[in-house]
Parts: sequence; C-alpha cells; structure tokens
Amino acid sequence: MSTSDTFSAFRTIDLRGRRLDAGELKAAMPRAETTFDVASDAVADIIAAVRQGGFTALGALAERFDGVAQQHPRVPAAALDTALAELDPAVRSALEESIRRARMFAEAQRPADVVLEIGPGARLTHRWQPVNRVGLYVPGGLAVYPSSVIMNVVPAQAAGVASLALASPPQKEHGGLPHPTILAAAKLLGIDEVYAIGGAQAIAAFAYGVPASDAGPALAPVDVVTGPGNVFVATAKRLVKGVVGIDSEAGPTEIAVLADAAADPRLIAADLISQAEHDPNAASVLVTDSEELAAAVRRELAVQVPATKHSERVRTALSGPQSGVVLVSDQEQGIAVCNAYGAEHLEIHTADAGAVAGRIHSAGAVFVGPYSPVSLGDYCSGSNHVLPTSGTAAFASGLNVTTFLKAVQVIEYTEAALAEVRGHVVALSTAEDLPAHGDAVQVRFAG
Repeated sequence: MSTSDTFSAFRTIDLRGRRLDAGELKAAMPRAETTFDVASDAVADIIAAVRQGGFTALGALAERFDGVAQQHPRVPAAALDTALAELDPAVRSALEESIRRARMFAEAQRPADVVLEIGPGARLTHRWQPVNRVGLYVPGGLAVYPSSVIMNVVPAQAAGVASLALASPPQKEHGGLPHPTILAAAKLLGIDEVYAIGGAQAIAAFAYGVPASDAGPALAPVDVVTGPGNVFVATAKRLVKGVVGIDSEAGPTEIAVLADAAADPRLIAADLISQAEHDPNAASVLVTDSEELAAAVRRELAVQVPATKHSERVRTALSGPQSGVVLVSDQEQGIAVCNAYGAEHLEIHTADAGAVAGRIHSAGAVFVGPYSPVSLGDYCSGSNHVLPTSGTAAFASGLNVTTFLKAVQVIEYTEAALAEVRGHVVALSTAEDLPAHGDAVQVRFAG
C-alpha cells in the first residue's frame, strides 16, 4: 500500500494554536447536520395520531413505516417461548454472561437510604423508591439489538420496578413481530409484556397509554421511558419529557478517541469503524496532537473500511460532517475538546490514560487504554451502553439503576422538636409575607 492510499473523506478540523472560549469550542465540534428541529413536526404529528387514534393509529403507522399489517401489537406469549427455544446456543450463552455482568454492576449501584436525627425528636429520611412502571424501547432498523434489551431491563429490575413493558419495531420478515433474538432476550430476562411498535409511536404509546379496544387490551401508560433510537425516537422522548421521565435523548451513536503519537492506528481505525457500522449518521471522531497518527489512521481506514461487511454504511458515516479528525496543540487542548464534545463513548489512547480519564467530566462512558474498546461496553463489560449523545453528556447520565428510582423525603418531628424551631418558621414566613405558614405552626401550640 502506498502512502497515497488514504481515507481522505475523513475530514480534519484543525484547532492548533487557536484559543477558543467554551462556546466557540462547542461550536467547532463535528456534529450531524440533522437536528431535533428537523424531526419535531413529524414526531408531534405521530404523537397526536397515537393519542387520538389508539391501536388503530398504531396499526396504520406500522403499515406506513414497517410494511406490516397489525391488529394489536402485543406479542403473544407463545412467540416469546418459541424465540428462546430456537435461539442459537452460543448467542444464548453470550446473553447470559452479559446479563450476569450487567446485573452485578447494576445491583452494586443501588444507593442506600439515609436516616438522620437532625435534632432531638427530629428525624429526616431520604428513601429511594422505584417507579411503578417503565417502558423500555429497543431499536430495530439496520441492526438487531438484544444487548439493548439487557441494558434496559437489568437496571430496572435491580431498582425493583414492578411493571416492565418492552417495545421494538415490527419486522416484515418475521411475521410482523420484533426480531426473534429480541424476543428471546426478553424471555430470558422474564419480560412477558412485549409490543411490536417502533419509532416515535412507541414512545407516544408508552407515555400516554393506549385504551382497550376491539383490537385488544389496553397498554397502560408508564412513569419512565428509556432506550436508544434514531433522531425520531430521541425527538419523541424530548417531546414527552415531563409527561414521563426519560433516561436521555439518545440519538445516533458516536465515538471519540483521544490519542497521542504512541497510539496504535490499527486499533483506533477498528474502533472508529465499529461505531460507524451502526448507522450512516453515526459519528466517529479522532482527537489527537499528532499529524502522523492522524495520517496513519486514515491509511488504516483505507484498508479496513473496504474489508468490513457494512462498508458502504461505514464509509457514509466516516465521510459525514459528524466525523473526522480534530487536531489539537497538545493533550491539554485535547482534554478540553473531549469535554466540549461530550461523547457518548470516549476512548483514551494516551500515556497515563487512567489519569487523563479522570479529567473527563463530559462523556457517557470512558474506555481507558487499548484493551477497553467500546464494543466491550456494547456487550459484555458489565457497564450500560444506553448513553447520552449529541453533547447531552454535559448534563445527562447513561442508563443506570437511579434512572428508575426517585427519592422520597420523609419528615417526622415530635411536638418538642417542632417547638424548638417554631420561632424560626414564624420569622421566615413573615419575611416571605406568607403569614398563614407561621399560623399553621402556631395553632399547634394554642391553648
């Protein structure tokens, strides 16, 4: 291979020698041209249709988007049983190990309740309470995601959620049901309420519920909706937030790799490709202070992209505005770029990678060193791969047990304990011109 054999479509953003403030740095990041605004009108129409038309509207949307005729989207129990019985033993073994590791990590995450005697007779309790019902979305489209079943279900179960429903797009080639591997994973985890509903309509059905009809029983509304998806799913989650809780606005996947001159370009190219094969809109970004490494990665991409199964999809993703190399002056600027970008997945391929990882404050998940690739986290690390995208890692977390928990505060004061702060309550209520607040305390001590 000559030095001219290079993946030139993988563009470069050169930030070397530039002093950018936080806003300018965020604006300079490679991002997809597709935005939530583009999809919002179409998604709002879908949500309105589901709310008004119920199962009839869901059937029409299934025919429109998935090419399947559907009376009722509930997956029969027999289909779940059959899917598990016919599952490839090697895949079943892999799923079971993934479940085992994910469950260990999830169960360790559950926070402890706090009980505090703040004074004599004054007790405060901070109690973690699972939400009652959760809707879990597993995407379909270009790939099959039984791993997303695990990532959604396991932390909800570890949190103690009593009612779990799962939705995944109907597949024409599978008789209008979700992919059988999705169904098998659900059965393996004990989930029997599964629906063949895809896209924004699934999020709407979970958020608002669907009343019973001649087509079949009701789909009860949920308290929290979780799961990844395309821009339409992410937009739907944004629009129903407030009606229900959501995990994050997880759109097309993204990987960023922070690397120095000593990093292995073969590994970096392979990891960039691994995420690009998800979706033509997937983002793959290399952040480095080494022009030589960037050139070597491009040469590796020229070799590896044609050899991978989904080469056209990968090529489209790597050639898009959301992907490319960000050249930085040094490691300090590289860390600043990574924090500004807020990657869903961030790999660290630098000297002292652990210390560098400790300085990252905006990322869905950080993968440290050459033997912690993102694909490990996708399947079998024990961590969760449902993570914030599009820079939302600046304020959002990946899916975890606390996604399904809410904190309830319990206040228990005796008469003597209330008497101790009685004057303070009255003084503050007077200062806020809310005297009835003070009266509500005073009346308890009136003769």
